[in-house]
Amino acid sequence: MIAQRQMSLAAWALLALLAVIWGGSYLSNRVALEQVPVFTTVAFRVTGAAIALWAYVFARRLPVPLTAKLTIGFVIMGILNNVVPFTLIVWGQQHIPSGLAAILNAATAILAVLIAALAFADERLTGAKAAGVLTGFIGVSVIVGWATLTTFDPTSLGQLAMLGAALSYAISGNYARVALVGLRPEVSAAGMLTAAALIMVPAALWVDGPPTLAYSPATWAALGYLAFLSSALAYVIFYRILTIAGAGNQSLVTLLVGPVAVVMGAVVYGEALHPNEYTGFAIIAAGLLLIDGRMLRRFSA
Repeated sequence: MIAQRQMSLAAWALLALLAVIWGGSYLSNRVALEQVPVFTTVAFRVTGAAIALWAYVFARRLPVPLTAKLTIGFVIMGILNNVVPFTLIVWGQQHIPSGLAAILNAATAILAVLIAALAFADERLTGAKAAGVLTGFIGVSVIVGWATLTTFDPTSLGQLAMLGAALSYAISGNYARVALVGLRPEVSAAGMLTAAALIMVPAALWVDGPPTLAYSPATWAALGYLAFLSSALAYVIFYRILTIAGAGNQSLVTLLVGPVAVVMGAVVYGEALHPNEYTGFAIIAAGLLLIDGRMLRRFSA
């Protein structure tokens, strides 16, 4: 029987740190959007992160194997894990609160577990995981509501954009297990973000035009946070968790990101969410706890 991937205490600690970092990214997106257009915000984020990571890779003289297969892997990861979800999230945050955006992103874990179960023998879909996936989808349905599927107003489209980002993240996390195996986390992140930058910089210049750069200190701080903490540092942690815990377990970080983003949005901007959104998140959290299985095993013991 193939041993199944489990979450160690070290993996949980890294997951908690990553959740705090990514929870702050939703607040930083909102701050940046006050002066910077969507595509330009994403371009700043991926370009700054790529430069920082390559500086670290070269300073440490880490091996960088350049093959056609890896180059293709970097491009696909850059699109699936940066270009598509970053753009959808930043655009969606123009229409919905940052806390709700983070809560909907928790669907990443549900989708990632489902995809991982289909792709990898060591992340199979057990009865507990299947129950967790079903529970998670119910939670998403409670948050979004049927009206979102029939009434395409800006709020509905913002919610659907978050779910699209979640699907893109889920696919990319599983793809990375195959495409970037054996690489140092810093090299994987640098290659992925470089590919994303090569796509987003021309796109931003075409859609938004040249940036003015006459931004406030708060805007520059938000862009710096997105680039150096929420991308460069966060993706080193991301790939480390992926290596030791697997794609499905790694995606559990979205369970922790939601509360962080909700608290930050409430404190800084006074964002208030509706009762159904808190209820839906509670259901998603229950689903993710079922997927993890640790609590059920303790009750059984």
